[in-house]
Amino acid sequence: MTARTTTTTSPAATGAPGVSYTRVEGRDKVTGAARYAGEVPYAELAHGWLVLSTIARGRIVSVESDPVRKMPGVLAVLHHGNAPRVDSDYVSMLGKPDPIVEVFQHDRIPFVGWPVALVVAESSEQAREAAEAMVVRYEEETHDVAFSSAHPGTYMPEGDGMLMEKGDLEAELAASTHVVDQEYTTPEEHHSSMEPHAAMARWDSGRLEVVDSNQGSGWVADELAKLFSLDPASVRVRSEHIGGAFGSKGVRVHQILAVMAATQLDRPVRVVITRRQLFSLTGYRSPTAQRVRLGADADGRLRAVDHQAHSLTSTVHEFVETSAGFGRPMYASDAHRSVNRVVRLDVPTPTFMRAPGEAPGSFALESALDELAEQCGVDPIALRVRNEPDVGPVSGLPFASRNLLAAYEEGARRFGWADRDPRPGVRREGRWLLGTGTASATFPVIVAPSTAAATAEADGTFTVRINAADVGTGARTALTLIAAEALEVPRERVHVRIGDSDFGPAAISGGSMGTRSWGWAVRAAVAELREQLALGGDIPPQGITVRSDTSAAVGALAQKERHSFGAQFAEVAVDVTTGEVRVRRMLGVFAAGKIVNPLTARSQFVGGMTWGLSMALHEEAHRDQATGGHVGADFAGYHFAANADVPVIEADWVEDTDADDPVNIKGIGEIGIVGAAAAIANAVWHATGVRHRNLPIRPDRVLNAGGALDA
Repeated sequence: MTARTTTTTSPAATGAPGVSYTRVEGRDKVTGAARYAGEVPYAELAHGWLVLSTIARGRIVSVESDPVRKMPGVLAVLHHGNAPRVDSDYVSMLGKPDPIVEVFQHDRIPFVGWPVALVVAESSEQAREAAEAMVVRYEEETHDVAFSSAHPGTYMPEGDGMLMEKGDLEAELAASTHVVDQEYTTPEEHHSSMEPHAAMARWDSGRLEVVDSNQGSGWVADELAKLFSLDPASVRVRSEHIGGAFGSKGVRVHQILAVMAATQLDRPVRVVITRRQLFSLTGYRSPTAQRVRLGADADGRLRAVDHQAHSLTSTVHEFVETSAGFGRPMYASDAHRSVNRVVRLDVPTPTFMRAPGEAPGSFALESALDELAEQCGVDPIALRVRNEPDVGPVSGLPFASRNLLAAYEEGARRFGWADRDPRPGVRREGRWLLGTGTASATFPVIVAPSTAAATAEADGTFTVRINAADVGTGARTALTLIAAEALEVPRERVHVRIGDSDFGPAAISGGSMGTRSWGWAVRAAVAELREQLALGGDIPPQGITVRSDTSAAVGALAQKERHSFGAQFAEVAVDVTTGEVRVRRMLGVFAAGKIVNPLTARSQFVGGMTWGLSMALHEEAHRDQATGGHVGADFAGYHFAANADVPVIEADWVEDTDADDPVNIKGIGEIGIVGAAAAIANAVWHATGVRHRNLPIRPDRVLNAGGALDA
């Protein structure tokens, strides 16, 4: 038996939240010791390579696999004629699954890039060569991939949150002194995570093991068990390191096909989705067309807010980019309507992408607010202050905390907003026109029940096990600091293990809910562990372990408006000869609850703001109307901000405390992108005197728009 050790230290020594610390796995990542899903070696590992459809609508007539089977190294060819059957008649965490999980179950083709075959070979090179030689014949049908808000098939989906109304909208618009009525568009955008989707599956002593790159190992394990009619206890999914996700790494075809192939061949099989294949197989942000109508009194007080958002979805599964929801917690008005509509097209199903709804929705509404400020002759920040609500503008619920005005005050001071000449098109340096803009940001605070286990080890260290997913956000480090603070021990004595479905149910990494949900469970487990340790006695060799479950505590939360908020600022320079827009500086100040680790928190804010810059100026996926497929589905054709495009970006935060919240952690992964594109677009207007309502703001659009460029 080992004597119990009790240590009390200062908060700084324990690695308490609020003090910056480097990532606990940082050295492993930069030295290559951290292995991702596509890198873990296994004996007799076989490799799968996908064959995707080349038509947008129709059916498979034949899969000519016999010649391919004779190629060197080929072990199997799976397709709809020979693949194992799966059962997709279930409801998962996110509802009914996208029918793409019914891979190889029928001969129908609903979009370009639908999986039609998997070639499995001894090496990935052999699998690729065979897959590229595969001949698949189709019976092609007429397709429709043309998105617009005027599409005759547009409809309002059923379900909560699609429509919210308050007051007499048309009457308030008619009574308004100033009215903005404009349409804003955003294009199709893609997640583009550095690490592609990869999964290895194998059977080990009657148990299915999957090594994957995902945002929730428990989520993936649960769905695989349902799909293959397995006992949930017989499925284990591990996802230790993830090189970016942003909403795309849920249940996808590569995991399912790896399981199918491993079952058929009785050996480990890895399936990695290529960069080009990601564009059709792992979701994306739908293009949007958003009509915003604002009505205000002479002084800018809002009487009416009308936000109508249109997006697309596939013909096989409904996903809605809920852009119209952005303004619901934002501004007080006498009347409000926000509605989301969607149209079914012969395209892949969109999915969640960093700040789903809020990112494109903020571009539309925050641009419209800037237009209203111009009409009213009111400073853009003063206009937002004038319309600050006391309670939820639509819900009527109290805010748990709302410190947006403090964020604006601090941001305006640091950005030098008071020195801004409000007139557009008047600042110039040589061939560059200069402008500044601002926009608000918000994202809901979400929490999900989670479990965690905390163990006091015999050697005086502590082990925390929780099925969290560190998608690059620094979750391991944050949870280490939370546990160390609660235990009042140095962080070096705490070891956090994550990314294993065997650790029990826990929230996924998504919706900025991860650190809030997992941190709550870790604190609860550690608190109970400390109570047990306080009873005295020795720690046995196996340690002392307690387990927490926050289900009851989460369910007991009072109904309030819970959100993070932020103020975005941008300065741009516009080249009058080329139309190029260069962002010179950005500043984001956020009110986002308790900041656990300032170092990684600032990284998340800056990363989101960088993505907002990319959204404003670069990103757009083009779909060929004739074929229904993407044009340039790679990093040569799909442009995003490179290092040379990104200036020094500053991010900071203000105090934001909810005394009634058990953890006061809000989550920050999404909010950095929200409002960033609008701030840049508003700055481009200030520089040129021309409003850009369609993203991205390309040089050709700037030149064609003219404005101060023609002066």
